[in-house]
Amino acid sequence: MKLDPVDPKKTAVLVIDMVNDFIQPGLSPLFSQMGYDMVPKLVSFTDRCREMGMLIVYFTSEGRADGRDRRKPFKACESAAEGKTLAPGAYGSRLYQEIQPKPEDVVMMKRRYDAFFGTELEMVLRSCGIETVVITGVCTEACCFSTARTAQAYEYDVAFISDLTGTIDYEDQGFGAMTAQQMHNAMLVNINLTTGAVMTGEEFLRQARGEQPEKEVFGIKDTRPPWMNSFFGDN
Repeated sequence: MKLDPVDPKKTAVLVIDMVNDFIQPGLSPLFSQMGYDMVPKLVSFTDRCREMGMLIVYFTSEGRADGRDRRKPFKACESAAEGKTLAPGAYGSRLYQEIQPKPEDVVMMKRRYDAFFGTELEMVLRSCGIETVVITGVCTEACCFSTARTAQAYEYDVAFISDLTGTIDYEDQGFGAMTAQQMHNAMLVNINLTTGAVMTGEEFLRQARGEQPEKEVFGIKDTRPPWMNSFFGDN
């Protein structure tokens, strides 16, 4: 899928769940090595986006202390359902130490995978005249994908940043185990076909500057035969 021309003043970068429970090594079962590894690159990316005039929105996740908002939505995450991770006010629910919002940035707390659900995100984006939503953070197939799909439903252009999103390893659920990278790659194919433009951070910045990007697929030079273009959503 191709991204329409980007106006930095009408663009919001969403930084999803870069909190200690996901990013700090050894803290919780939710730790994402992919998320930890991309921290320096993500900080550089948000700094450059901010300098171009883009809105940066950070999200944390947590639930009520009494657990009354955690029943079915958290069934897939036992540690969160039990309040052992992403607990209200806990250290694990805070943004990782190297992820430091600036005064002009927006920070929101969400209670579901989808950053639009039950938050002020849609109102803030509309009030700021946003047209393009950029997805970064963790986890690719959960909060990042859920948020990207809702952004598309609200008629935003969606850029899903392939090297600034990541996930965790998956044990066998009856269909075979998947490494974090395998899950990430599978979701990128899905997202690029159905939801938004998958690109690297550098590719997005080049487009935001009005430069003509070298045609690539998920950060790899495009060597596809012409007949594959329709499969990937290209004209």
